Amino acid sequence: MFFASDNASPAHPLVMDALNAANTGYAMPYGADALMENVRTKIRDVFNAPDAEVYLVATGTAANSITLATLCPPWSTIFAHRNAHIEEDECGAPEFFTGGSKITLIDGADAKMDPASLNAALEDVQSKGVHGVQRGVLSLTNVTEAGTVYTAAETAALTSMAKSYGLPTHLDGARFANAVVATGQSPADLTWKAGIDAVSFGGTKNGLMGVEAVVFFDPKHAWEFELRRKRGGHLFSKHRYLSAQMLAYLTDDLWLKTATKSNAAAARLCDGLRDIDGTTFLHPSQANIVFAGWSRAAHKRLQEAKAAYYLWPFNQSLDGPDDETLTARLVCSWTTTDNEVDQFLDIIRG
Repeated sequence: MFFASDNASPAHPLVMDALNAANTGYAMPYGADALMENVRTKIRDVFNAPDAEVYLVATGTAANSITLATLCPPWSTIFAHRNAHIEEDECGAPEFFTGGSKITLIDGADAKMDPASLNAALEDVQSKGVHGVQRGVLSLTNVTEAGTVYTAAETAALTSMAKSYGLPTHLDGARFANAVVATGQSPADLTWKAGIDAVSFGGTKNGLMGVEAVVFFDPKHAWEFELRRKRGGHLFSKHRYLSAQMLAYLTDDLWLKTATKSNAAAARLCDGLRDIDGTTFLHPSQANIVFAGWSRAAHKRLQEAKAAYYLWPFNQSLDGPDDETLTARLVCSWTTTDNEVDQFLDIIRG
């Protein structure tokens, strides 16, 4: 029963097969391998964006941070939700790679940016002229850190505000596949058609060993990104092993199949939790992440059974009244089975 993180799930067997196949003979380094050309073509097809520029890096932090550095000067600010991954979980990497850009935090329920709050922040920034930071870039996250999703219309409402000030827009898509499955909308609809200029297209959380794609829908940013990727130490010499993973991910819609499995597991988990008296939910569960609460006694039983998940927030204690509710974060992966979910629920029921 492992619900701690989709990062901890294994790589898909087809991905491992692709890596093994790539591990034969010689291939040109630094992204000049033949596999990368196929990756580029497939991602352009996936997003219906024939002019898009596509690059690979090994981590989501690199994808987000180098992309934001390409889009945002150091004297400007990144507008992001206060619970965005770039704010809470990247150790200041966006600020580091941009050379000092601030992050202006925007409120909104369930980790989704509130349009009125964004509008107020956009108007407020630059009120100090040369003495204050300038407007830089809007960064959204889909799936959000609360497990909710933006529809294409919700994304467009926010990007249109940013673009009214001439700002570029970025999407952190570490779980983008889950958002596509959850909304039923196309990758194009959720990105460039909704006003997104660049997306970090995730794979590590969804069946890959370790690779993320950066997609620029406007190729004018390509050369600067290439330079920043190299200067930042994220240009792989043996790039074919990144390409092989991503190519397997895109072949026969594997990326959607794995996301469908993880979303379905989370839906099964939610349905079961709702049927247990006293269960509470912190956020709507719209993809593969569930935030829910149940009794301390049930948490103790789960811990004894070696179930892996996080109490959320972390500062809750297993010491205290058994009937008190403690909340948790549960993440399903492409390998989460019905049996795992059902066993987890049975232990809560006691």
